[in-house]
Formats: sequence, C-alpha cells, structure tokens
Amino acid sequence: MSIAITHAAPRTVPRRRINRRSALVLCLLGGGVIFLFALTLTCGRGCLAPSAVLSALFGHDSAGASFVVNDLRFPRAAMSLVTGLCFGLGGVAFQVMLRNPLASPDIVGISASAGAAAVFAIVILSLNGWIVSLVAVCAGLMVAFTIWGLSSGRGGAGGRLILVGIGISAMLDSVTAYIILEAPEWDRVEALRWLTGSVNGAQLTEVAPVFAALVVFGGMLAVAARDLDVLRLGDDTARALGVGADKTRLVVTLAAVGLVAFATSASGPIAFVAFLSGPIAARLLGSSAAILPAAALTGAILVLAGDFSGQFLLPARLPVGVVTGAVGAPFLLYLIVRANKNGGSL
Repeated sequence: MSIAITHAAPRTVPRRRINRRSALVLCLLGGGVIFLFALTLTCGRGCLAPSAVLSALFGHDSAGASFVVNDLRFPRAAMSLVTGLCFGLGGVAFQVMLRNPLASPDIVGISASAGAAAVFAIVILSLNGWIVSLVAVCAGLMVAFTIWGLSSGRGGAGGRLILVGIGISAMLDSVTAYIILEAPEWDRVEALRWLTGSVNGAQLTEVAPVFAALVVFGGMLAVAARDLDVLRLGDDTARALGVGADKTRLVVTLAAVGLVAFATSASGPIAFVAFLSGPIAARLLGSSAAILPAAALTGAILVLAGDFSGQFLLPARLPVGVVTGAVGAPFLLYLIVRANKNGGSL
C-alpha cells in the first residue's frame, strides 16, 4: 500500500503578502503626512500658491509670503510633525512592550508627569527652552520607574501597571491643578493653554530639541525593534531565543519616555495621540510588521489633521489637544470593551 505524501504550501507567500501590505500602508501613511504638511503650509486664512511657498522656504521673498510661511506656518507644521512622530512612536513602544493597548503614556501617567514637571518649571521656576524639556524628561523617567516598581511585576506588564499608572496620573493632575491655581493670572492662562495641547506660536528653536530627541530615542527603538517584537511572545520565550527581556524593557522605557517627555514639554500633553496611534496602525497593517514606523506616521497625521481642523474646519478655533481628545475618548471606550472580550492586544 502506497502512502501519498503531500507537501505543505510554502510559507513565503503569506509573508510576502504581509510585506506588501505593510509597504503599501507605510507609503499611504507617508503620503498622508506629506499632504497634510503641504496643506498646512499652503492653506489658512488665505491660500498661497505652491510656487510661492517653495520660494519662501528657499529664502526668496514671494509677494509677502515669506513671513506667513517661514514665521507662522512652517514652525507650526514642523512642530506638529515632530511631536506627532514622537507621541506615536513612544506610545506604541509602551503598548507593544506591555502587550496591552491601554498601556499608553496618556493612561499610565507618563504624559501627566512630564506635564506636571513642565508646568512647575514654567510657572514656579520661570524656566524656558531646553531646560524645561530636561526637567520633563527627568520627571517622566522617575515616574516611569516608580510605576514599574509599584506594579511589582517582572517588567510590570498587565493590568496592575495600568491601575498604578492611573492612580499616579490622578495625583499628578492634582499637583498640576494646584500649581495653576496658585499661579499669577498671566502664567495661569498660559499654563492652561499649554495643558490643552497646542502648537500655537511654535518656534523653530523649540522644534530643534524635539527633533533631536526623535533622532536619538527613535534610533534606540529602531535598534531594539527586533528584540521588542520577540518580547511580545513572553519573557520565557524571549529568553529561550536569546533576548534579554529586562535589558530590552530598560532600553524601550528610556526611549519611549524620552520621546513622550520631549514632545510634551514642547507642545503640551496632546490628548490621546500616543494612545490612538498604535491601535490604528495595527488595524491598518493587519499584523505586527512595521508597527513602529506606522504608528509614528499615524501620530503625525493625527496631530497635523487635528491642528488644521481645529484652526480652519470647525466653527471655533480650537487647540489640537481639544480635537484629538474629542476623537480619542470614544476610541478609548471601544478599546476597553474590546480588551474585555479579547484579552487586549494590539
């Protein structure tokens, strides 16, 4: 009696399909970022021709467009771009590392700590510039490792870390509210405007530190991306494959906190961008492939689109944080329901 032997279909076909889909999604997201960036430069209270915008960017005065483009629109668009990239990349790093879409810097207190530290530095210490960014980063790291320690898990993954983070976030919000309440009236107005999350009045000198943080900390995440992907399989599996789970978590935590803290110190805690970017990117990709760059581009789209909508598409002029908050709150409820049903993974 002969036995028929069948050969399994090659696994390269589905992998190729995944790669093609990831490449297509990244191209579409990149195109969306370029389109929104160009839209911010050309359209506003008055629209400029693309040729006038390009002439102004290259230093040629084009019918009065130089001031509008170089001093108003380009710094604002650049700040929206870099902060969106930082929030998206930092947020998805936390979510992937902890294998939970609710483990966002918005939820677990990292954004609140950076915001409270920045408000303290601005209102109480009268600091500005890169020193505020440094204070925000240090505060974010301190709170991140405090949450890690209090959650008392190996890496702090799971619901305990989220609950501890929510509690610390509430305390820090109270500290921020007290500082604002005791601040002089002018400082109070400025701090409240900043806390809503806004890129109004952005300057290129403020963009530079955030861009530097994106290069440094984004590079750290790029180096750790392969180990981070393995870490999704669990600590035991990661160690069996030769990946140091604790070392990877340390590197990812440092990088993610740095990204979120620098972005927060520059534009304020723009609500839900770090939280939304990862889940949206995961649903577009359909897999974990290329989740880091896809989430970064998604974050940039959210901030660019939110700021443009708040300025020109709504009845009242609103900061970008108000727009993203209105979009993010229903999505948070959806993710909580989904997490209860499916165990909650990106």
